[in-house]
Amino acid sequence: RQRDTAENVAADRCYEKMSGGDKGYFNSYARFGIHHEMLSDAVRTEGYQRFLLNNPSLLKGKTVLDIGCGTGILSMMAAKAGAKRVVGIEMSDIVFDAQRIVQENGLSDIITLVRGKCEEVKLPPDVDKVDVVISEWMGYMLLYESMLDSVIYARDKWMHPDGVCMPHKCTMLIAGMADDRLDFWNDVYGFKMSTIRDKIKQSAHHDPAVEHFNGERHVVTSTCVLRTVDCQTCSVA
Repeated sequence: RQRDTAENVAADRCYEKMSGGDKGYFNSYARFGIHHEMLSDAVRTEGYQRFLLNNPSLLKGKTVLDIGCGTGILSMMAAKAGAKRVVGIEMSDIVFDAQRIVQENGLSDIITLVRGKCEEVKLPPDVDKVDVVISEWMGYMLLYESMLDSVIYARDKWMHPDGVCMPHKCTMLIAGMADDRLDFWNDVYGFKMSTIRDKIKQSAHHDPAVEHFNGERHVVTSTCVLRTVDCQTCSVA
């Protein structure tokens, strides 16, 4: 598809109306680095792949809607799992590369990628309702990015009453941890730097760190369920 199609003109107008924060958010997903990072997350990506390929009864002959399709990886997995029709929605410019990726893998007859915000696009004329809504919407602490709102919108607007959201249920867990890295500032080549240590402690309350930690070393409490989200029934409060 060319950038001057009616669909892309509408998406460009939508982009121009966005706040600076929203523009920055969508622009970040036009960069290849973030997609390399996400696709390299084998635990997450292979989890989706196993689910799609190991549940052919949910996909075979069905119509699938992929929200925030990015490079099109989940759309292509759904097609390989037997979906007869897949529509991916993506606002960022990565969609132009994704369209070429779909073509490169010989799946253009099954997959159509639509550029725009989920809340403002129209599905292809041959797609009225979908059987499956799939999305990799989870962010830090599960809900960061607020993309679940778009999934709920798509579910309510386009999914058949007996359709399926993938994932259909997500659980947020919480546990206490100890971080001994603050001790570094107690003795820096023989000098005390407690002022930096104290400021780092204060900032942790409003500027949480997103990092990898050793569970056995740092987690010091049992794990508790904080919230379970049922994607089949949840709503935007």
